[in-house]
Amino acid sequence: MHFVNAKSILTPHSMNIYRGCTHGCIYCDSRSKCYQFTHDFEDIEVKQNAPELLEETLRKKRKRCMVGTGAMCDPYIPLEKELGIMRRCLEILEKHNFGATVQTKSNLVLRDLDILSRINRKTKAVVQMTLTTADDSLCKIVEPAVCPTSERFEVLCRCKDEGIPTVVWFSPLLPFINDTRENLDGILDYCVRAGVKAIICFGIGLTLRDGNREYFYAALDRHFPGLRERYMRSYGNQYVVSSPNETRLMERLKEGCRKNGIIFGTDSVFKWMEDFPENDPLQPDLFQCFSM
Repeated sequence: MHFVNAKSILTPHSMNIYRGCTHGCIYCDSRSKCYQFTHDFEDIEVKQNAPELLEETLRKKRKRCMVGTGAMCDPYIPLEKELGIMRRCLEILEKHNFGATVQTKSNLVLRDLDILSRINRKTKAVVQMTLTTADDSLCKIVEPAVCPTSERFEVLCRCKDEGIPTVVWFSPLLPFINDTRENLDGILDYCVRAGVKAIICFGIGLTLRDGNREYFYAALDRHFPGLRERYMRSYGNQYVVSSPNETRLMERLKEGCRKNGIIFGTDSVFKWMEDFPENDPLQPDLFQCFSM
């Protein structure tokens, strides 16, 4: 890792405390060359002044809002356990009565459940958890250095117990690997049992471009011999790599969400997450907190 002093932190309502990741997910889009990393992806860039920048920025904001993190790089990489920068940022969000929406694959988020609960009682907190495969053995191949799906399910259940709403990112789905009815049903079952508020799915497939394509193909060679050649025959250098099962699986997912009262459709989900409750933070009992 290496430390930097960032010039800004919110763009405009989201932040990335770390730049780079050590989860090792074989499909990671953040490795793409278009993001112009000037260091190795696993050599984490730590924005050591993130809490101070956040404090200064929120103090100047005239209108409170939801503040998101994790869209580019997971805020709960292993380094966070030692550094605690994400926890300090959450404390600042709570202090200034802003909402928080956190996207992660890690059960380290449970360490900060106390702060997230307090934020949710005052305004709104959302935990977003990525689930791509219901099979823990496969999960350890495609997302090798982060807790498996079964442990992420436990995170969702703990959030439910605390009254913190959750969103599942069912993405990406890897053609010829986890683009199956069995996998979809397994993930949907996890979501129903954990009482998730919404599911985000951009389609049954993934995106590949310069940088992450090479990393993904090298992983296919290691773990799925011969599959790289099938991808190249099927998709060439396409950016959007869609499963041949996409239509029927998306219909099944949509119907499963409808039956179980789970918000589905990216526009609807993002609107719900971005909506900030305009309650008086000094009188939190007047606000009906979101719960499962």
